Amino acid sequence: MVRLAVTEANGYNLNLPRYIDSSEPEDLQDIEAHLKGGIPERDIDALAPYWSVCPNLKSALFSPSPAGGRGTGGEPGISGTASGSPSLANARGWCPGPERAAPQARKGYLHLTVDKPAIKPTIHAHPEFAAFIATMNAHFASWRTKAAAKLKGLQPGFHPKELIAELSEDLLAHYQNKPLIDAYDIYQHLLDYWAQTLQDDCYLIAADGWKATTYRVLETKKGKDGKPGKTVDKGWACDLVPKPLIVARYYAKEQLAIDRLTAEVDSASARLTELEEEHGGDEGAFSELDKINKASVSARLREITGDKDAKDEARVLDEWLSLSAQETELKKQLRDAEAELDAMAYAHYPKLTEAEVKSLVVDDKWLASLDADIHGEMDRVSQRLTQRVKELAERYETPLPELTHRVAELEAKVNRHLERMGFAWR
Repeated sequence: MVRLAVTEANGYNLNLPRYIDSSEPEDLQDIEAHLKGGIPERDIDALAPYWSVCPNLKSALFSPSPAGGRGTGGEPGISGTASGSPSLANARGWCPGPERAAPQARKGYLHLTVDKPAIKPTIHAHPEFAAFIATMNAHFASWRTKAAAKLKGLQPGFHPKELIAELSEDLLAHYQNKPLIDAYDIYQHLLDYWAQTLQDDCYLIAADGWKATTYRVLETKKGKDGKPGKTVDKGWACDLVPKPLIVARYYAKEQLAIDRLTAEVDSASARLTELEEEHGGDEGAFSELDKINKASVSARLREITGDKDAKDEARVLDEWLSLSAQETELKKQLRDAEAELDAMAYAHYPKLTEAEVKSLVVDDKWLASLDADIHGEMDRVSQRLTQRVKELAERYETPLPELTHRVAELEAKVNRHLERMGFAWR
């Protein structure tokens, strides 16, 4: 909290950036780690909030870094004997000579024990992290149960602003002091959904009650003179209970059939496109056509009927007509199925009871959306840890002496090629 004296010293300026430092702390580079490899332990310890929740996850990801140095992704480093470079070996911490002792762990540095692509799967599969996710899911479920009862009890005439104030404060308090989750991020998800959808729904219920009323979507087109012209019926809608909610709960089987038909249409269209691209060159079967459509393809087939030299072209054109007819038939089936489902959903609205409307709106619409957003926060927890571990691993993956050695090898290789080409110099 900013004291009044501080505000006074700033001329009572209430611009928040004057009082809140939102800049990211400087990410320090470790010179020894750049020279010898290994991830600085202090950078790993900075992830303490994660280790406090999953104490054994740290040891699943990291182990002490050998004195001889190892790559940060599980690959061994280069020794003096293997590289033939004593200076490189000494920089990496190895003792020269055939009877060197086994490398000892370097104090203050750790080694990534899994490959970089395996970081995220290792985190997700760890029992402690899985238990944390399960605990947080149960935590939201407890709030959801309480909120659902309150929301389903709303009656016409209630005050939406009072509702959102109570809901948001309750959600904020519910997530206070929870590990790895910022309660205000959860709070913001609710406020964002309020602004997008929940607010309008609440005002509808406050005015008319739990009524799922459909209406026609009419669009009036303007004529060339700018005056209103023909009115076009664009279908129907229901603001409180959108059609997808009705379909998902009562007509899932019909929707699945439509999804399959859609996939078949897409497949047929893809095969047509592939055929046109394969035979669309100057010497291709479609080279004589200005446009590729049923009329032009059929006309071309009639032209080359009986031409022995055009057998391959005729085969391709026949295949195109077959695929086109298949695509047309599938599209017709899809339109018919969509129209049938649309009619069934529209006819279902008058049959809805008030309890069904409440369940659809509260459970399937409001709380389902908020549930998805908060599960997204759980995904971001693992993503932040994965990203930081990967960042540290890549930063110190290749020590500077090894980079220098590789550059020298590549430079020598280029120089040898240049010499063979007659471009040698000193």
